[in-house]
This record gives sequence, structure tokens and C-alpha cells, in this order.
Amino acid sequence: MPSTTNAPTDRPTRVSAAAVARASGVSAATVSYIMNGRPGASTETRRHVVKIANEMGFRPSGNSAGRDPLLTRVVGLILPNIVNQMYTGWAQHIINATAAEGFEVFVATTQDDPESLAQVAGTLAARNVDGVIIAAALREDSRALRTLRQKRIPYVCLSRRSDHLPGDFVGIDDDAAATDIMGHILGHGYTEIATVIGPRFSTASLAREQAFVRTASAAGVVITGDRKISTRLNSDGGRVAAEKLLGSPNPPRAIVCGSDEIAIGVMEHALSLGLRIPQDVAVVGSDGLPRSRSLLIGLTTIVQPVREMAERSFELLLDQITRPRGTYKHSVCAHRLHIGRTCGCTPDTSAL
Repeated sequence: MPSTTNAPTDRPTRVSAAAVARASGVSAATVSYIMNGRPGASTETRRHVVKIANEMGFRPSGNSAGRDPLLTRVVGLILPNIVNQMYTGWAQHIINATAAEGFEVFVATTQDDPESLAQVAGTLAARNVDGVIIAAALREDSRALRTLRQKRIPYVCLSRRSDHLPGDFVGIDDDAAATDIMGHILGHGYTEIATVIGPRFSTASLAREQAFVRTASAAGVVITGDRKISTRLNSDGGRVAAEKLLGSPNPPRAIVCGSDEIAIGVMEHALSLGLRIPQDVAVVGSDGLPRSRSLLIGLTTIVQPVREMAERSFELLLDQITRPRGTYKHSVCAHRLHIGRTCGCTPDTSAL
């Protein structure tokens, strides 16, 4: 079960129905009829009131999602890319969860570019989506979240979060997960170790790198700067990193990766050089993608509960949409260590 904590916030003051009535030039009773989906107002008046309510950022409380006349029944999903199967897995489960509640999903990708992220957030805000799940938040750039906050559009951060703007969050304990996988590698006796993570502007990637290095250091293993690489979150990024690491005069004996896609790219390059895994170089990942854990690849990795994280993200978002609240919720889902053969172990086929 995920652990959940509430944190106090400075969320904008909620717009009242009375304020909508004053701005629309209608009676409070008329607004009440419209908000509750009841007859008693003309189509023209209804559209006028809904338009004003949207512009003011009004979010009704106490109504079910199915009766709320102000909902567009569309939510946004912002991903770094759709190449990494972690993201496509989240997307599919979110689409399934939203469809069950009568919502559609507008999916956008940013390629981890801050300008694209800001533009996507603006586009979603202009389309007046009911809420946004964002798996592409940037640690130091909160423009996208500020845009959503200013438009009073609720959002949930999935896996990544912003250092500067709080919000609902769903993820794993990246520090603990990275500590587990590095501890496993150290248990094999490897001392010449390199780390390869995604972009450091991702809070998840940065937390994993910091835990990798700290755990190794506690065991007396120093990971030098030239063996700490940040790259793109896909197999191409892994190949680029491996080319640098394995082409050096003193290549590492083990490479600990912050994502499965990166790990697969690292292994592909190692195999192209004629190296054996794990006999010549051990490789481990993080994410636990089904294909990574297959008997064909046998990657030792950290498994994230993809479906649980996706469904919990929409659950928190729907809660914000239908019952605006003054606190944020953090849901930390349990991870597990999957033992494959790429680290030097005998694979645990029972956990596939």
C-alpha cells in the first residue's frame, strides 16, 4: 500500500458561487440550478454562466463528476517522450483509468525541453482541461506548474516533482530504491563502478544518482566524476554513455543505471564491442519494465508498480477536480528489487 502524507499549502482562494453570480449578472439561484445540472435556465444563460465560471477558475464542490456541468471531461498527460516504455506504460494505465470515469486524455510530450514544457502547459490551460498529470516536471523550472496554478487547473506530479512549487505527488522512494540496487552491486564485490542516470533536472534521476554515490562511498567505493554520467532517458542515451565509459583507458567493471532503457542501451553497446554481460561488465537498471525482466534480457533492476502509480495519479487528480482542497497529498508506492542475470546472479524466474 502506498504511504500518503498531507502538506499545508498556499493554494489560491477558492472562487465562490456567489462571486460567479455577481460576475454573470444572474441570481444565485440561477447559478445553483446550472451548477447542479438542473433545469431552470436557458441554454444561452447556461453557456454564459459556465464561460464566466471557467474564466474565474470556479471549481464546484459537493457535486459528482458526472453531474458537474463545468467539466470538459478531458485531462492532460505530459510525458518526456513516448520512446521510453515506462512512460507508455503509465500512459496506457492512465487512459484506462480515465475512460472508466468518462474522461478523455490529451497526451503531450516535451522531449525534456523546458520551452516545450511551458508551451504544452499553456496549450492545456487554453483548452481548459479539468486537470493535468505531469511526468515531465523540471526540478528548477516551475513555469509549467505556475501556469496551471494561475489558471486554477489541478495537477499531479508523477515520478518527478518541482523543487519550488508543491503539488500532489505519486512516485517511489527513489533514494531507498537506488540504495537497494547499489547495495546489491556492492554485495558482488565490484569496486570499479560507474553510474548513468537521466537528466539531473529530474528530481527522480538526481535522487537516484545521489543515493548511488552515497551508498558506494559508505562502502569505501569512490565513484569519480568521469564515471558519473547524465544522459537522455532512452536506449540511445545509454549507448552514448557506454561509448564514453567503455572506451576509457580504465573502464568500469559494473555500471549502475537510473533507468532500464538506459541500461539496455549500455548493454547493446557493450555487446557491440564483444564484451560479455556480466562476465566482463555487470549492468543493472531501474524501472522494472516487463521486457527488461524477460528471460531474453534478464536485467537486474528496481521494479516500480506502473499500474498502481498511474491509477493513483488519476485518483488524486479526480479528487482535486471534484473536491477542491487546501492540502496536497504525497503517495509513495512500494518498489522491489528484481534479480536477473546481468549483475552476476542466478535469475529469479519466479518473480517475472
